[in-house]
Amino acid sequence: MHGPKNAALNNPYFPAEIFKGFNAAKVSFIKEAVLEGRKSRVVIISHINLMVVGWLIKKISPQTQVILLAHGIEIWNPLDKKRLMLLSSCDKILSVSSFTKNRILKLHKLPSEKCFVLNNCIDPFLERTTTKKRSPALVERYGIKTTDTVILTLTRLSLKDRYKGYGYVIQSLGEIAKTNTNVKYIIAGGYEATEKIYIDGLIEKYGLQEQVIVAGFIEEEELASHFSLADIYVMPSMKEGFGIVFVEAMYYGVPVIAGNADGSTDALLQGELGLLINPEDVQAITTALQKMIESKEAYFPNQQLLMDHFGYTAYKRKLEGFLQ
Repeated sequence: MHGPKNAALNNPYFPAEIFKGFNAAKVSFIKEAVLEGRKSRVVIISHINLMVVGWLIKKISPQTQVILLAHGIEIWNPLDKKRLMLLSSCDKILSVSSFTKNRILKLHKLPSEKCFVLNNCIDPFLERTTTKKRSPALVERYGIKTTDTVILTLTRLSLKDRYKGYGYVIQSLGEIAKTNTNVKYIIAGGYEATEKIYIDGLIEKYGLQEQVIVAGFIEEEELASHFSLADIYVMPSMKEGFGIVFVEAMYYGVPVIAGNADGSTDALLQGELGLLINPEDVQAITTALQKMIESKEAYFPNQQLLMDHFGYTAYKRKLEGFLQ
Protein backbone atom coordinates (compact mmCIF):
# COMPACT_ATOMS: atom_id res chain seq x y z
CA MET A 1 0.00 0.00 0.00
CA HIS A 2 1.26 3.48 -0.74
CA GLY A 3 0.53 6.86 0.74
CA PRO A 4 1.89 9.03 3.51
CA LYS A 5 3.81 7.06 6.10
CA ASN A 6 1.51 8.25 8.86
CA ALA A 7 -1.70 7.60 6.89
CA ALA A 8 -2.76 4.88 9.32
CA LEU A 9 -2.77 7.12 12.37
CA ASN A 10 -6.28 7.50 13.83
CA ASN A 11 -7.66 5.42 10.94
CA PRO A 12 -10.11 2.77 12.17
CA TYR A 13 -9.86 0.81 8.91
CA PHE A 14 -6.06 0.43 8.94
CA PRO A 15 -4.74 0.82 12.51
CA ALA A 16 -1.07 1.71 12.75
CA GLU A 17 -0.12 -1.70 14.14
CA ILE A 18 -1.22 -3.49 10.94
CA PHE A 19 -0.47 -0.80 8.37
CA LYS A 20 2.68 0.23 6.60
CA GLY A 21 2.85 3.06 4.07
CA PHE A 22 5.58 3.69 1.49
CA ASN A 23 5.04 7.37 0.69
CA ALA A 24 4.34 6.56 -2.99
CA ALA A 25 7.71 4.74 -3.36
CA LYS A 26 6.46 2.06 -5.76
CA VAL A 27 9.65 0.02 -6.05
CA SER A 28 10.02 -0.22 -2.27
CA PHE A 29 6.36 -1.17 -1.95
CA ILE A 30 6.58 -3.93 -4.58
CA LYS A 31 9.80 -5.34 -3.14
CA GLU A 32 8.51 -5.54 0.42
CA ALA A 33 5.05 -6.77 -0.63
CA VAL A 34 6.63 -9.64 -2.59
CA LEU A 35 8.96 -10.53 0.30
CA GLU A 36 6.02 -10.63 2.72
CA GLY A 37 3.79 -12.40 0.22
CA ARG A 38 6.14 -15.32 -0.32
CA LYS A 39 5.91 -16.08 3.42
CA SER A 40 2.10 -15.98 3.42
CA ARG A 41 -0.50 -18.68 2.85
CA VAL A 42 -2.93 -16.24 1.20
CA VAL A 43 -2.39 -12.85 -0.41
CA ILE A 44 -5.37 -10.64 -1.35
CA ILE A 45 -4.83 -8.13 -4.16
CA SER A 46 -7.34 -5.27 -3.94
CA HIS A 47 -7.19 -4.09 -7.59
CA ILE A 48 -6.00 -5.44 -10.90
CA ASN A 49 -3.51 -2.54 -11.13
CA LEU A 50 -1.62 -4.22 -8.28
CA MET A 51 -1.59 -7.68 -9.84
CA VAL A 52 2.07 -7.46 -10.82
CA VAL A 53 2.75 -8.01 -7.10
CA GLY A 54 0.56 -11.11 -7.10
CA TRP A 55 2.24 -12.45 -10.25
CA LEU A 56 5.72 -12.01 -8.75
CA ILE A 57 4.64 -13.73 -5.55
CA LYS A 58 3.32 -16.72 -7.54
CA LYS A 59 6.61 -16.93 -9.45
CA ILE A 60 8.66 -17.04 -6.26
CA SER A 61 6.18 -18.95 -4.07
CA PRO A 62 3.77 -21.06 -6.18
CA GLN A 63 2.11 -22.50 -3.07
CA THR A 64 0.89 -19.04 -1.95
CA GLN A 65 -2.76 -18.48 -2.83
CA VAL A 66 -3.27 -15.18 -4.66
CA ILE A 67 -6.81 -13.79 -4.62
CA LEU A 68 -7.87 -10.75 -6.68
CA LEU A 69 -10.79 -8.50 -5.77
CA ALA A 70 -12.67 -7.46 -8.93
CA HIS A 71 -14.85 -4.38 -8.56
CA GLY A 72 -16.37 -3.49 -11.89
CA ILE A 73 -15.49 -1.32 -14.83
CA GLU A 74 -11.72 -1.79 -14.40
CA ILE A 75 -12.14 -5.42 -15.46
CA TRP A 76 -15.26 -5.29 -17.65
CA ASN A 77 -13.42 -4.36 -20.83
CA PRO A 78 -10.86 -6.25 -22.95
CA LEU A 79 -7.41 -6.42 -21.35
CA ASP A 80 -4.03 -6.30 -23.05
CA LYS A 81 -1.86 -9.43 -23.08
CA LYS A 82 0.11 -8.36 -20.02
CA ARG A 83 -2.96 -7.85 -17.87
CA LEU A 84 -4.54 -11.07 -19.11
CA MET A 85 -1.40 -12.92 -18.06
CA LEU A 86 -1.52 -11.28 -14.63
CA LEU A 87 -5.23 -12.09 -14.31
CA SER A 88 -4.68 -15.72 -15.26
CA SER A 89 -2.05 -16.11 -12.53
CA CYS A 90 -4.66 -15.61 -9.78
CA ASP A 91 -5.88 -18.63 -7.86
CA LYS A 92 -9.28 -17.04 -7.22
CA ILE A 93 -11.14 -13.92 -8.24
CA LEU A 94 -13.69 -12.48 -5.84
CA SER A 95 -16.17 -10.29 -7.73
CA VAL A 96 -18.29 -7.71 -5.93
CA SER A 97 -21.39 -8.80 -7.87
CA SER A 98 -22.77 -11.57 -10.05
CA PHE A 99 -22.81 -9.09 -12.93
CA THR A 100 -19.06 -8.49 -12.64
CA LYS A 101 -18.37 -12.20 -12.29
CA ASN A 102 -20.37 -13.01 -15.42
CA ARG A 103 -18.63 -10.25 -17.40
CA ILE A 104 -15.23 -11.65 -16.37
CA LEU A 105 -16.16 -15.20 -17.36
CA LYS A 106 -17.61 -14.16 -20.70
CA LEU A 107 -14.96 -11.63 -21.69
CA HIS A 108 -11.76 -13.13 -20.33
CA LYS A 109 -12.57 -16.83 -20.78
CA LEU A 110 -11.49 -17.84 -17.29
CA PRO A 111 -12.55 -21.16 -15.74
CA SER A 112 -15.75 -20.75 -13.72
CA GLU A 113 -14.26 -22.56 -10.72
CA LYS A 114 -11.85 -19.64 -10.32
CA CYS A 115 -14.51 -16.96 -9.97
CA PHE A 116 -16.72 -16.28 -6.96
CA VAL A 117 -19.01 -13.52 -5.72
CA LEU A 118 -18.31 -11.59 -2.54
CA ASN A 119 -20.64 -8.60 -2.31
CA ASN A 120 -19.46 -5.43 -0.64
CA CYS A 121 -20.72 -4.74 2.87
CA ILE A 122 -21.97 -1.82 4.92
CA ASP A 123 -19.18 0.22 6.44
CA PRO A 124 -18.99 -0.97 10.09
CA PHE A 125 -18.14 2.59 11.13
CA LEU A 126 -21.04 4.20 9.25
CA GLU A 127 -23.03 6.52 11.47
CA ARG A 128 -26.50 5.23 12.31
CA THR A 129 -29.35 7.57 13.19
CA THR A 130 -31.82 6.25 15.76
CA THR A 131 -34.82 8.03 14.26
CA LYS A 132 -35.67 9.11 10.72
CA LYS A 133 -35.91 12.81 11.44
CA ARG A 134 -35.20 15.59 8.98
CA SER A 135 -32.38 17.94 9.91
CA PRO A 136 -33.78 21.47 10.44
CA ALA A 137 -30.58 22.89 8.92
CA LEU A 138 -31.02 20.86 5.71
CA VAL A 139 -34.74 21.62 5.58
CA GLU A 140 -33.87 25.32 5.64
CA ARG A 141 -30.94 24.94 3.23
CA TYR A 142 -33.02 23.22 0.56
CA GLY A 143 -36.38 24.89 1.24
CA ILE A 144 -38.16 21.63 2.08
CA LYS A 145 -41.83 21.82 3.09
CA THR A 146 -43.45 19.27 5.39
CA THR A 147 -45.62 18.14 2.48
CA ASP A 148 -42.64 17.54 0.15
CA THR A 149 -41.46 14.12 -0.90
CA VAL A 150 -37.67 14.27 -1.03
CA ILE A 151 -35.90 12.20 -3.68
CA LEU A 152 -32.13 11.83 -3.43
CA THR A 153 -29.24 10.83 -5.68
CA LEU A 154 -25.62 10.84 -4.47
CA THR A 155 -23.11 10.92 -7.31
CA ARG A 156 -20.48 12.99 -8.98
CA LEU A 157 -21.83 14.93 -11.95
CA SER A 158 -19.70 14.71 -15.07
CA LEU A 159 -20.05 13.58 -18.66
CA LYS A 160 -18.39 10.24 -17.92
CA ASP A 161 -20.67 9.70 -14.91
CA ARG A 162 -23.87 10.47 -16.80
CA TYR A 163 -24.56 6.73 -16.88
CA LYS A 164 -25.76 7.16 -13.27
CA GLY A 165 -29.07 8.20 -14.81
CA TYR A 166 -29.78 11.51 -13.07
CA GLY A 167 -30.73 13.04 -16.41
CA TYR A 168 -33.44 10.43 -16.89
CA VAL A 169 -34.73 11.08 -13.37
CA ILE A 170 -35.05 14.79 -14.17
CA GLN A 171 -37.03 13.90 -17.30
CA SER A 172 -39.36 11.67 -15.28
CA LEU A 173 -39.89 14.44 -12.73
CA GLY A 174 -40.98 16.66 -15.59
CA GLU A 175 -43.92 14.29 -16.01
CA ILE A 176 -44.61 13.83 -12.29
CA ALA A 177 -44.58 17.59 -11.59
CA LYS A 178 -47.50 18.09 -13.98
CA THR A 179 -49.79 16.69 -11.29
CA ASN A 180 -47.62 16.80 -8.16
CA THR A 181 -45.35 19.76 -7.40
CA ASN A 182 -44.70 18.66 -3.79
CA VAL A 183 -41.52 16.90 -4.86
CA LYS A 184 -37.91 17.89 -4.28
CA TYR A 185 -35.10 16.09 -6.12
CA ILE A 186 -31.69 16.64 -4.52
CA ILE A 187 -28.65 15.64 -6.57
CA ALA A 188 -25.73 15.72 -4.14
CA GLY A 189 -22.12 15.43 -5.22
CA GLY A 190 -19.29 17.39 -6.74
CA TYR A 191 -19.76 18.47 -10.34
CA GLU A 192 -17.90 19.66 -13.38
CA ALA A 193 -18.91 23.09 -14.64
CA THR A 194 -19.90 21.77 -18.07
CA GLU A 195 -22.15 19.09 -16.51
CA LYS A 196 -23.81 21.68 -14.28
CA ILE A 197 -24.70 23.59 -17.45
CA TYR A 198 -26.20 20.40 -18.90
CA ILE A 199 -28.24 19.77 -15.75
CA ASP A 200 -29.43 23.37 -15.58
CA GLY A 201 -30.55 23.04 -19.19
CA LEU A 202 -32.66 20.00 -18.35
CA ILE A 203 -34.15 21.75 -15.33
CA GLU A 204 -35.16 24.70 -17.49
CA LYS A 205 -36.45 22.48 -20.30
CA TYR A 206 -38.84 20.64 -17.98
CA GLY A 207 -39.71 23.65 -15.80
CA LEU A 208 -38.31 22.13 -12.60
CA GLN A 209 -36.59 25.14 -11.06
CA GLU A 210 -38.60 24.63 -7.85
CA GLN A 211 -38.21 20.86 -7.78
CA VAL A 212 -34.57 20.04 -8.61
CA ILE A 213 -31.70 21.06 -6.34
CA VAL A 214 -28.07 20.58 -7.38
CA ALA A 215 -26.53 20.47 -3.91
CA GLY A 216 -22.87 20.11 -4.87
CA PHE A 217 -20.32 18.26 -2.79
CA ILE A 218 -21.44 17.27 0.71
CA GLU A 219 -19.12 16.49 3.58
CA GLU A 220 -18.91 12.96 4.98
CA GLU A 221 -20.41 14.09 8.29
CA GLU A 222 -23.56 15.21 6.45
CA LEU A 223 -24.16 11.88 4.73
CA ALA A 224 -26.44 10.44 7.42
CA SER A 225 -28.54 13.59 7.66
CA HIS A 226 -29.06 13.63 3.88
CA PHE A 227 -30.28 10.04 3.94
CA SER A 228 -32.58 10.91 6.85
CA LEU A 229 -33.93 13.82 4.82
CA ALA A 230 -34.80 11.57 1.88
CA ASP A 231 -38.00 9.63 1.29
CA ILE A 232 -36.70 7.85 -1.82
CA TYR A 233 -33.24 7.09 -3.16
CA VAL A 234 -33.04 6.71 -6.95
CA MET A 235 -30.10 6.07 -9.25
CA PRO A 236 -30.93 4.20 -12.47
CA SER A 237 -27.31 3.45 -13.27
CA MET A 238 -25.92 1.25 -16.04
CA LYS A 239 -22.32 0.65 -14.93
CA GLU A 240 -22.34 -0.15 -11.22
CA GLY A 241 -19.92 -2.85 -10.17
CA PHE A 242 -22.10 -3.30 -7.09
CA GLY A 243 -23.64 -0.04 -5.88
CA ILE A 244 -22.77 0.34 -2.20
CA VAL A 245 -24.71 3.63 -2.05
CA PHE A 246 -27.96 1.66 -2.47
CA VAL A 247 -27.09 -0.48 0.54
CA GLU A 248 -26.19 2.63 2.55
CA ALA A 249 -29.50 4.28 1.65
CA MET A 250 -31.42 1.17 2.75
CA TYR A 251 -29.34 1.03 5.94
CA TYR A 252 -30.90 4.41 6.76
CA GLY A 253 -34.37 3.08 5.96
CA VAL A 254 -34.75 4.79 2.57
CA PRO A 255 -36.69 2.95 -0.18
CA VAL A 256 -34.51 2.47 -3.27
CA ILE A 257 -34.98 2.46 -7.05
CA ALA A 258 -32.09 1.13 -9.16
CA GLY A 259 -31.32 -0.09 -12.66
CA ASN A 260 -31.59 -3.75 -13.63
CA ALA A 261 -28.63 -3.78 -16.05
CA ASP A 262 -25.55 -3.97 -13.80
CA GLY A 263 -24.32 -4.87 -10.31
CA SER A 264 -27.18 -2.89 -8.75
CA THR A 265 -29.26 -6.07 -8.98
CA ASP A 266 -27.02 -7.69 -6.34
CA ALA A 267 -27.31 -4.67 -4.03
CA LEU A 268 -31.12 -4.93 -4.18
CA LEU A 269 -31.12 -8.76 -3.96
CA GLN A 270 -32.69 -9.04 -7.40
CA GLY A 271 -35.59 -6.84 -6.31
CA GLU A 272 -36.24 -8.19 -2.81
CA LEU A 273 -34.98 -4.99 -1.20
CA GLY A 274 -36.22 -2.38 -3.69
CA LEU A 275 -37.46 -1.65 -7.19
CA LEU A 276 -35.38 -2.57 -10.24
CA ILE A 277 -36.20 -0.89 -13.53
CA ASN A 278 -34.80 -0.50 -17.03
CA PRO A 279 -32.35 2.38 -16.46
CA GLU A 280 -32.92 3.85 -19.92
CA ASP A 281 -36.73 3.77 -19.74
CA VAL A 282 -37.96 7.15 -18.49
CA GLN A 283 -41.52 5.86 -18.22
CA ALA A 284 -40.38 2.97 -16.02
CA ILE A 285 -38.54 5.43 -13.76
CA THR A 286 -41.63 7.63 -13.61
CA THR A 287 -43.88 4.71 -12.72
CA ALA A 288 -41.51 3.49 -9.99
CA LEU A 289 -41.24 6.97 -8.46
CA GLN A 290 -45.02 7.43 -8.53
CA LYS A 291 -45.50 4.09 -6.77
CA MET A 292 -43.12 5.06 -3.98
CA ILE A 293 -44.47 8.60 -3.65
CA GLU A 294 -47.97 7.23 -3.21
CA SER A 295 -47.02 4.43 -0.83
CA LYS A 296 -43.58 4.87 0.74
CA GLU A 297 -44.28 2.52 3.63
CA ALA A 298 -44.82 -0.40 1.26
CA TYR A 299 -41.24 -0.10 0.03
CA PHE A 300 -39.30 0.33 3.27
CA PRO A 301 -36.30 -2.04 3.02
CA ASN A 302 -36.27 -5.12 5.23
CA GLN A 303 -33.50 -4.32 7.70
CA GLN A 304 -32.97 -7.91 8.84
CA LEU A 305 -32.66 -9.13 5.27
CA LEU A 306 -30.30 -6.24 4.51
CA MET A 307 -27.96 -7.03 7.42
CA ASP A 308 -28.09 -10.78 6.80
CA HIS A 309 -26.67 -10.19 3.34
CA PHE A 310 -24.65 -6.97 3.58
CA GLY A 311 -23.77 -6.50 7.23
CA TYR A 312 -20.11 -6.54 8.26
CA THR A 313 -20.58 -9.72 10.29
CA ALA A 314 -22.01 -11.50 7.25
CA TYR A 315 -19.12 -10.22 5.10
CA LYS A 316 -16.50 -11.52 7.52
CA ARG A 317 -18.20 -14.91 7.62
CA LYS A 318 -18.24 -15.18 3.83
CA LEU A 319 -14.64 -14.01 3.47
CA GLU A 320 -13.43 -16.47 6.10
CA GLY A 321 -15.16 -19.23 4.13
CA PHE A 322 -13.22 -18.33 0.99
CA LEU A 323 -9.92 -18.04 2.81
CA GLN A 324 -10.32 -21.47 4.38
